[in-house]
Formats: sequence, structure tokens, C-alpha cells
Amino acid sequence: MQIIAYAAILAVILPISVMTWLAFTGDRAGLRNIQSNLGRRPGSGGSAVTANEQLAALTKKAMPKGYAAWLDKQLAGAGRPKDWPLARVIMVKPLLALAGAMVGIFVVASGPTTPKVLLMVGITALAYFVPDILIRNYAQKRRDAIKLELPNALDQMLISVQAGLGFESAMSRAGQNGKGPLADELIRTLQDIQVGRSRKEAYLAMAQRVDVPDLRSFVRSVVQADSYGIAIAKVLESQAKDMRVKRRQRAEEHAMKMPVKMLFPLIFFILPTLFIVVLGPTVLSIIDVFANK
Repeated sequence: MQIIAYAAILAVILPISVMTWLAFTGDRAGLRNIQSNLGRRPGSGGSAVTANEQLAALTKKAMPKGYAAWLDKQLAGAGRPKDWPLARVIMVKPLLALAGAMVGIFVVASGPTTPKVLLMVGITALAYFVPDILIRNYAQKRRDAIKLELPNALDQMLISVQAGLGFESAMSRAGQNGKGPLADELIRTLQDIQVGRSRKEAYLAMAQRVDVPDLRSFVRSVVQADSYGIAIAKVLESQAKDMRVKRRQRAEEHAMKMPVKMLFPLIFFILPTLFIVVLGPTVLSIIDVFANK
């Protein structure tokens, strides 16, 4: 049993150590390029690839390509926090897993048993996927905020277009007057158009980044209107109406779920307390009666 336990410990620690080594070392040529870029003065020419980009390329080698692409998509949905680029997330994950493995080793040190080894494996896996969980939760909250803000933003754009502004000017005003992730995405889309990206590509890129069905439907309608020459005011009016209906339906759906969500707290927390308050004195009186007999 001890041999199996030690083998399981080795099977957990060895891959993590290899991944950490690959993430921080990679090939020696890549490290030399990074060091040379770090030591190069600004304006001295040389490679246009920055040290951070090279470091990101090295750390990606320690993970499957599909997983790195999925993680990058989640970061895009989370708005790409500037403090947590993809390279940093990829480097932190093996370190967290190694820390979890060390905690598991302390648990197993008292005596390697199968439950303790499984606990160590679970702690290590949980520590490794903590960044994924946090990023995914943040991205989901951001998508929910965009769903909530979208009807109001469409109303603002509709009013601006009806007042005589162009669609991009209306989008700019909605982005400047609004707050939250949707306003940031609108401003970023306009910046993409200003640097030379076509409007269709910029709109579709925004829909792909955000990954919200309502916004994707709106973007498709705008692209089709731009392609076929349909009046954008009519598109905005119909889309704003649909978004308001969907928001009301979601609110009604949440309201209908509330009784079910309140059922378990009611059964396990409120009713026992109520029974204690109502039946407690009666039970104590019965106990006193039988005790005196």
C-alpha cells in the first residue's frame, strides 16, 4: 500500500515539476533572446517581438494548444485584465499546483493512505485550476452585466440615430456616456475601426470576444443592414424592442425561481427555529411533569 501511495505522490509531483521547468526555462535559445531583448536599449532596433511575447510563447509550450486557446478565449471574455495576461496565468498555474502538492505532502507525511493520497491529488488539481475558475466566473459576471446594459445602450443609440447622428457616432456617444464592460467594448470596437479595420470585422470581433447571444444577434443584424443598405434606425428600433422583451422575460424567470431557491433555507433554517420557539416550552413542561412523577 505504501509503495502505491508513494508512486501516486511521484505521479503528481513529477509532471508539475516538469511543467514548471518548461514554463520558466524552455529552450536556451529563447532564453538568450529574452535576455538580449531585456538588455537592449529603446530605439536600438532589433526584433520587434517583445520579451513578454517571447515569454508567453515559451510558457505556452508547457500546455496543449487547445487548452491555451481556451484560456485565451476566457481571458478575452473577461476583458483581458491588464494585471493578468495569458503568460502570467500560464506561469502561475504550475506554481499553484506545486504549492497544493506541498500541502498534500504534509497531509500524507503522517502516514500514506489511499484517502490521504486522493486528498493530495484533489488539492493539487484544485490549486492548478483555481485561475481557470476565477477567470471563468469573472467572464460570466461580465457577460451578465453586458446582457443587462445592452437594452439601455440600444435605446441611447436609437435616440441618437433618430436625432440625425450616424451609427458610429451614436455608438461612440453610448460608449462615452455608459459605464461598465459594454461601454468598454463599444469604445474598443470604434478604436479598431479607426486603426483601419473594416466595420464588419470589428463588429464580428466584438461579438466573438463578448460571446453574448443577444449582442451576437444585434451584430448580425447591423452587419446585414450595412450589407443590404437597410436603414439602421429600423434595425435599432426592432433590436431595442426585442432586448427589452428578453430582459423582462429573464426578470420574470428569476422571480419564478425564487420560491424554489427559498425552499431549502426555509426547511433547514427557519422551520427548525420556529419549531424550537413554539414547541420548546411545551416539551420542557412535559419533561418537568414526568420528572416530578
